[in-house]
Amino acid sequence: MNEALRRAMAQARLTDRELAERCGVDIKTIGRWITQTGRVPHARHRWIICEVLGEDEAVLWPAAAKKAIKVGPDREIVSVYPYRSGCPASLWRSLITKAERELTFAGYTNYFLWLEQARFGTALRRKGVQGCRVRFLVGDPDSELTRSREQEEGVALTLSTRIRVTLAELEKIQSQPGIDARYSSGHAHLSVFRFDDDMIVTPLLTHSVGHDAPTLHLRRRQDDGMFDRFAAHVEELWRRGTPIWEREIDGQA
Repeated sequence: MNEALRRAMAQARLTDRELAERCGVDIKTIGRWITQTGRVPHARHRWIICEVLGEDEAVLWPAAAKKAIKVGPDREIVSVYPYRSGCPASLWRSLITKAERELTFAGYTNYFLWLEQARFGTALRRKGVQGCRVRFLVGDPDSELTRSREQEEGVALTLSTRIRVTLAELEKIQSQPGIDARYSSGHAHLSVFRFDDDMIVTPLLTHSVGHDAPTLHLRRRQDDGMFDRFAAHVEELWRRGTPIWEREIDGQA
């Protein structure tokens, strides 16, 4: 029996039928994956299951993971999605839940997180209480860069409106120790979201909105690899950024 898979499903409170629906297979197939020793799903199904359960392939199917292990610089790439909207909400939720040290949301608006993640503010407040550092980098809704990007996007729900939604939500939890936010313009065309040693990166394409951006799920595997380079980029943006709440107190910006 694949005890690791059975245990992960139990922890995720996912039934055989629910997992079968996510994978697009018959419920009996799920049963065989759990009960038959050595029975390994196809790679595409393994990836879906790992994302849904928030578990590593090496934990659920160590033999298959060892056979397919990457040794080059691309070994930090866990998954690739042509569109951010194709990245499962369950993956975001799992990464947020598992993070213990670092949560950094360097999206220009971060608006979608409040829509797609139930009780997101409560989760952030809980992380702050537990000692996790929570940071937000957002664009200035009144900047010329924001206005320029709004013209590029040409959508009804403007960039500045989406930023202000995030600012309003952050205002509710700003008193919680461990939660901080800054304005930055240096990530206007590149969003980076960090969860300890996992990261989601979305480079914004011309005339497209965030949910249409190609997306990478990275996991840190080496020094000075892709993960570390994006992390250093965010740290520099944070250093240069303007504290949001200080601006509101001092200048009512």
